[in-house]
Amino acid sequence: MALEKLTSANFNEKVSSNEIVVLDFWAEWCGPCKQFGPIFEKVASEYPDILFGKVNTEEEQELAGMFQIRSIPTVAIMREGIIVFMQPGLIPEEGLKDLIRQVKELDMDEVRKEIEKQQQAAQNA
Repeated sequence: MALEKLTSANFNEKVSSNEIVVLDFWAEWCGPCKQFGPIFEKVASEYPDILFGKVNTEEEQELAGMFQIRSIPTVAIMREGIIVFMQPGLIPEEGLKDLIRQVKELDMDEVRKEIEKQQQAAQNA
């Protein structure tokens, strides 16, 4: 699977067909994005079972808006279509690997229960 350029046209198909998706929101003019790119690509090569998607925020403003991207680079990790992690800034290689390990260990039934609890609390507020 490795590294793919994600666009509005292919995003839903790619995300729905992969259990874990790691996203890098970036732009060509962004210095920290250029520093993070090689880290993201190296880690992607070590996890062939995970989709690593690069989203150019200049070209894909709709996707950037959907994820409410305010600064770049921003890394978002989805599992089973649910955003389980999102953080702006450059993440070191070992940090990114540790995040992936944690996402793999998540109990998604518990995650869904927690989301349901939060939604019910918001409705009752």
